[in-house]
Amino acid sequence: MTLAPAQTAWFAETFSLIADNVEQAILGKRHVVELVLATAISGGHVLLEDYPGTGKTALARALGQTIDGTNSRIQFTPDLLPGDVTGITVYDQKRGEFEFHAGPVFANIVLADEINRASPKTQSSLLEVMEEAQVTVDGVTRKVGDPFLVLATQNPIEQGGTYRLPEAQLDRFMIKTSIGYPDEAATLRILQGVANPRRDLTSVATTDTIVTMTELARGVYVNPLVSDYVMRLVDATRRASEVRLGVSVRGAIALSRLAMTWAAAQGRSYATPDDVREVAIPALAHRMVLEPEAEFDGVTAVAVVSQILLDVAAPRENGAA
Repeated sequence: MTLAPAQTAWFAETFSLIADNVEQAILGKRHVVELVLATAISGGHVLLEDYPGTGKTALARALGQTIDGTNSRIQFTPDLLPGDVTGITVYDQKRGEFEFHAGPVFANIVLADEINRASPKTQSSLLEVMEEAQVTVDGVTRKVGDPFLVLATQNPIEQGGTYRLPEAQLDRFMIKTSIGYPDEAATLRILQGVANPRRDLTSVATTDTIVTMTELARGVYVNPLVSDYVMRLVDATRRASEVRLGVSVRGAIALSRLAMTWAAAQGRSYATPDDVREVAIPALAHRMVLEPEAEFDGVTAVAVVSQILLDVAAPRENGAA
């Protein structure tokens, strides 16, 4: 499917409209809002590593209200059980049959707050639903919402009582990013009451709108040279001397899909190397495992990806058919 000019124009206009609405609750963080929205449209999930009070909960709530979707919040704690996330089957004595009680994961936007505070067993309950948008309980498989976005958070400074996310779970997040503190101008507007994260936003789209945008984004043309560029970037992460474990095939697919959505958001029917570079760091860095010696020397995955973007030559083609 090749996107028509009218379709790309509608996509870009709707994308901007949704981002504008969400930004009413998250002032001064347009790029983060667009990244999260692009991830949702691409069928991925978001890991936010940030300090308390930066608006992580407000972002999830604002996005859910903007697309008129359902929101749920799971506060991850050491005593949280898998059934508290996915739901459980309970025997109804009056009816004489088992009844499934859906867990909070059955929603369009699921905020997994402080995900690294839960035990590995509970964290693993998200593996199936994040990959296949379905939950299997007592041998019965049930689909969750469509669209479906897990927006997980973790605190980068409080490590006491936490469990490191396994690589298999990190790999299921399409991007890892942070909101960060607002600048002085945005902070002043917040203090003046311009942005109120607790107020209800008027929806400007529906969940069906996101589903339609997902289908359109998959029709964005990717030049073979751009695909080769993605492949070379991923391969470079596996060959870097500072890296013990490079980016997986799932990571390469995520980068390509995200670049396609980013291109459509700019009003283009084709992806370019610039689209790939724009989303490469949030899509790739968290999937890499560095060598202990490199970490000891202060090397970060973000720095490695940044250097790879400089070293790997981008194709000169603009990505048009």
